[in-house]
Amino acid sequence: MKTLKKIPVSKIQRASKLVQTGAKVGVNYLKYYGDKIVNSEVDAKERLDESNATDIYDSLKDLKGSALKLAQMLSMEKNILPQAYVEKFSLSQFSVPPLSAPLVMKTFKSSFGKYPHEIFDEFNSEAINAASIGQVHKASKNGKQLAVKIQYPGVADSILSDLAMVKPIAMKMFNIKGEHSDVYFKEVEGKLIEETNYLLEIHQSQEVVAACKHIPNIEFPKYYADWSSRQIITMDWMEGIHLSEFTKINTNQDIANTLGQALWDFYLFQIHKLKKVHADPHPGNFLVSEEGQLIALDFGCMKIIPEEFYAPYFELFNIDVLENSKLFHEKLLELEILREDDSDAEVEFFTNMFHDVLSFFTQPFREETFNFSDPEFFDKIVAIGERYFKDTRSNKMNANRGSRHFIYMNRTFFGLFNLMFDLKAEEIKISNYNNI
Repeated sequence: MKTLKKIPVSKIQRASKLVQTGAKVGVNYLKYYGDKIVNSEVDAKERLDESNATDIYDSLKDLKGSALKLAQMLSMEKNILPQAYVEKFSLSQFSVPPLSAPLVMKTFKSSFGKYPHEIFDEFNSEAINAASIGQVHKASKNGKQLAVKIQYPGVADSILSDLAMVKPIAMKMFNIKGEHSDVYFKEVEGKLIEETNYLLEIHQSQEVVAACKHIPNIEFPKYYADWSSRQIITMDWMEGIHLSEFTKINTNQDIANTLGQALWDFYLFQIHKLKKVHADPHPGNFLVSEEGQLIALDFGCMKIIPEEFYAPYFELFNIDVLENSKLFHEKLLELEILREDDSDAEVEFFTNMFHDVLSFFTQPFREETFNFSDPEFFDKIVAIGERYFKDTRSNKMNANRGSRHFIYMNRTFFGLFNLMFDLKAEEIKISNYNNI
């Protein structure tokens, strides 16, 4: 894979890159209009999606930072994006062009005040893997094998301008209208800013490891604050393959179940016991060791769950609340899904929509054990989501619904469900986190 000698840093440079990409997308549409005249519209649309996904991703992977992070987040939205986008954007999880060795040295020096060889006994200047905000290098110190994550230059400074550029795209994609939209974007903006503060990530990582190290079949690296800074994190080097690669080759159901239980316990323990959760559950943040243990990495995105949201949110998981129209209505109001000034049509539409979604989404939580390999369960969730997402009535209503806390809580659960499905985990004990 080619390396990058520089990254567009200024607002003008980054905006110009996106303008160039927009021009390419425009050309793709012109080709599409001609293509569907002589070929089937389905085939023409598929080729359009592939061309646009490639051109957009090629632009974002050079920009890196929050622009690429958005692609990473969207890659988890398998129910919304066409498959071509999901496949291409999934590369942003752990496989993007890394910085060149000279730029790595310059970045390290400007951030830490020293070159890598002044700190470590050995340091590989070629990145082992690279993602949206930083890339990882292998090093050693006093016999310890280490992973050193270096943040791309200019990432933290470009967050606000990047979000301003991609906001119109995201609003259209997720049917977010202008009213109240800033509340949601502020939530995303705040989390992206936190993710660029590696000193905060070190603290959060150490906190999670201390709280969750007792959970069976999951391992964590040790983090070294003395060899870290605001743009650099040093941790133990962990041997394993990415979870996405493991799920493609695994044929051992017992290992899949063990990993699935560990993953499930890890998330449910955080949510219910810590009221704070690792809100970035994509395959690039998990490894599987040769011994069949789950390894959790990267705690830059942690979501605090306030009690005023936690209580009504999980009350909606209760079948007694779901089947009681009065209680259900009250919880929807508490969670800002319904509003006091809603019309009768809006109340009916959003009540029915969330009742349908929650009835299926919360099904695992009403069982002692659950089979996450069941495709029918996921197909029903997808079908409901598509039905309401494409419903023309939602386009005529103010579709910004729900507390800002839904953004990362929903992302966490849907990401977790997707990982469990990819693992084909069966017989998962839903409330096992209470017993560990």
